[in-house]
Amino acid sequence: MKKPLFFLLLFFIQFINSQELALVKKNSKIGYISKDGSFKIEPQYKSARSFSEGLAAVEDNGKWGFIDVNGKWAIPADFSNAKDFNSGIAVVQKDKEWVYINTKGEILKAPATEKLFDFNEGVAFIKQGNKIGLINSKMTVVLEPKYDQIKSFENGFARVELNKSWGIISTSGKEVVEPAYSEIGNYFKNTTWARKDKTFGLVSEDKFIPVDGAEKIYDFETQDLTYAKKNGKIGYIDLKGNWIILPLYDKGKAFSKNLAPVLVGKKWGYINLKGDFVIEPTYSDAEVFGTNGLAPVKENNWGFINESGKLVIPTQYGITTNAIIAMFVQQDKGFINGVARVKNEGKWGFLRADGTVIGNQWFENAELFSKSEKNYAKETPAEKPKAEAKPAAKSTKAPVKKKS
Repeated sequence: MKKPLFFLLLFFIQFINSQELALVKKNSKIGYISKDGSFKIEPQYKSARSFSEGLAAVEDNGKWGFIDVNGKWAIPADFSNAKDFNSGIAVVQKDKEWVYINTKGEILKAPATEKLFDFNEGVAFIKQGNKIGLINSKMTVVLEPKYDQIKSFENGFARVELNKSWGIISTSGKEVVEPAYSEIGNYFKNTTWARKDKTFGLVSEDKFIPVDGAEKIYDFETQDLTYAKKNGKIGYIDLKGNWIILPLYDKGKAFSKNLAPVLVGKKWGYINLKGDFVIEPTYSDAEVFGTNGLAPVKENNWGFINESGKLVIPTQYGITTNAIIAMFVQQDKGFINGVARVKNEGKWGFLRADGTVIGNQWFENAELFSKSEKNYAKETPAEKPKAEAKPAAKSTKAPVKKKS
């Protein structure tokens, strides 16, 4: 009996560690709910942040500390301010000085840097003079400061600027695309878009491939083609720079589930990979499909359609919008892991895919659900805006408090 009991206990621990919690505000106090709508941590905090890597920063009598998923203090409230954990490290303010701490609350000594930056994907920026480099979570320099600017990492890669030219590096500091372009896009399947002088094209295997007539190319996201502009119209190109769908549309967005929203005149519809309309242009706005096969569409307000175009959730809600967050990470609108955050009559709540409201509750504020497990090697919290590193970049400024 001991062995089955051991595995049952292990399963229970894994279940507890992998649950998702969402920060909500009720009666001017912040608490945390699980996906069944029940309060895991009752509303009691004036200021708090979402969970990240098993811990959430909360304020107590003007001081910040960190609680675990059971609401118990994991790191005492001893800081003037605190930011989220990422890669097992958080930036906190203690005695007017910003420092790094680990999940035990121990202060870590960082290599020489003029400012402290948040960790992301296992690395953080360091700044010396006007140059930016990288350190890892062991506080080891992996890239000596050499770039004028580093954008935040996405899926292990970041755009870098050197002498007004752009390239791409990995988290190890290795250049995967030499800084030689006037503009550059994200790195997707060993390919990126770039602008060389006035010509837009793709960069693959160190070769620049001009795209015929392209006036603008947008980032690749979840599929092997992206949208681009030619003669003022939007079409779609593949990873080799070929026009797969001719530029016929006034606006367009990314493909997902082999469908893409496009604008014709004043109405949005959805085309397939052949450029044929699967869902006719009838909406005043439309977003990409989520992994669960539902997409937000707008008439006067927002609702959700399935892949055949059937309206499965009425257009009666507001939805969140955050253009900073890339679609291929966790997006801030539409369904995320089976749940959509929506607004109704001034209150926020969460919808299931069948249109029911989680817990049948609405809140003064609600943040996205975030996984509560500790996973330091692979962590990209979705609800955080992506920081950039440049000489005037933010770093040790006090973090913004949750909206009242």
